[in-house]
Amino acid sequence: MNASYLIRNAQAVLSGDAGSAARLRASDLRVADGVITELGQGLLPAAGERLLDAASCVVYPGWVNTHHHLFQSLLKGVPAGIDLTLGPWLKAVPYRYRHGFDEARLRLAARVGLVELMLSGCTTVADHHYIFPPGQSYDAAAVLFDEAERLGLRFMLLRGGATVTRSLEVDARLRVEPESLDQMLASVERTVQQFHQRGARAMRRVALAPTTVNVSVRTAELVPLARAGRAMGVPLHSHMSESVATIEQCRAAFGRLPIEYLAEHEWLGPDVFLAHVVHVSESERRLLGESGTGIAHCPQSNARLADGIAPAPALAALGARIGLGVDGAASNEAADMISEAHMCWLVHRALAGSASRAQPDGAGEAGADAVTAERVLHWGTASGAAMLGFEGVGRVAVGQAADLAVYGLDQPRYFGLHDPALGPIVSGGRPRLRWLLVDGRIVVEDDAIPGLDLGELRAQAAAAVAALIREG
Repeated sequence: MNASYLIRNAQAVLSGDAGSAARLRASDLRVADGVITELGQGLLPAAGERLLDAASCVVYPGWVNTHHHLFQSLLKGVPAGIDLTLGPWLKAVPYRYRHGFDEARLRLAARVGLVELMLSGCTTVADHHYIFPPGQSYDAAAVLFDEAERLGLRFMLLRGGATVTRSLEVDARLRVEPESLDQMLASVERTVQQFHQRGARAMRRVALAPTTVNVSVRTAELVPLARAGRAMGVPLHSHMSESVATIEQCRAAFGRLPIEYLAEHEWLGPDVFLAHVVHVSESERRLLGESGTGIAHCPQSNARLADGIAPAPALAALGARIGLGVDGAASNEAADMISEAHMCWLVHRALAGSASRAQPDGAGEAGADAVTAERVLHWGTASGAAMLGFEGVGRVAVGQAADLAVYGLDQPRYFGLHDPALGPIVSGGRPRLRWLLVDGRIVVEDDAIPGLDLGELRAQAAAAVAALIREG
């Protein structure tokens, strides 16, 4: 049985819900048996409860990261790829170095990435891992689930991979042996049987996630993959429409736009979520909205690689579901959820403002309400959790999982705030994490992870990077 807590005296508590329901009047939260049991003001401690004094703090639901590549946590700021667009960057960074990841390095990279996320207030991580060559000497899925469990996080494996070698990988130094369709499906089914949990407050989930379905698998395999995933009862995921090259490739190969191609092969729907979705036509937006397809929105990575800005507000208005993802640290050198949320809040305002036109030819200044901080929080918590299929997760409400980030706004960056509730999103930076709870368990306290030697982890990461450079 989990410990019981009373979190008291918070300056503000945000629910993760959309609109007017985003702000709660409560200052106190009671947690027992892994769930939130009471919200209110002036709650009194019960026998056996530990009191957590949240004075000068704000309480958020734990962030839900809907798309990551944890192995890239040891590939930040690689000089050869720092100023490249997506295609050349893939060759210069992740494809170049992925051969250097054995079990030990994957485990270390995952630990670095998960720790970085935790210290930003993230409680649920979906990792799109795609290095699964036939005959691999270790089970990468087991490694990733194990590292998440050791740290106490909810974890979803987006099981990537490919059945074909794409043109970017023809160089023998970059190539990873593809799987057959049967090998991929058999491996995913084993992983689902071993790790996938259903029902409220699941800690482990799996998605069938061919890396980039327009180039990673054959057209004839798309429908069998979709039907196999649905028969297993798991969501479908892939990269899609990240750069203009996707449009060029789909037009040349299939005579279709990317989302049209997916629609023709059973790859849209409420059990599908796609990473990026930056370059989409009006008709493709309607397809995504009408089908209820999810979008893992990664604004920092998309800016870093010069992909552009995904039309997340417009897609949400049409019915698409939106979650936030940090993407890999190799294309987002600060892969944490506070940075992502801050960027998301800013970038859509900038985009909307850049489209405004002076009167009388246009409507004048506009765009400052393109996306609110409360909406960003909703995308990054409740909406993302629902998109991934985590039931009872992502909201601050009675009966919901006690996944909570308690932020202390005691650094100068947050001094002077008239509305402290929004500080972590609108001011950015990294507020001090007083406590992080996952399913009612404290996994971060006073900005530290109990039992983790951060200095030792830093030294291990530095040694691994030096080795990758020597070998690269």
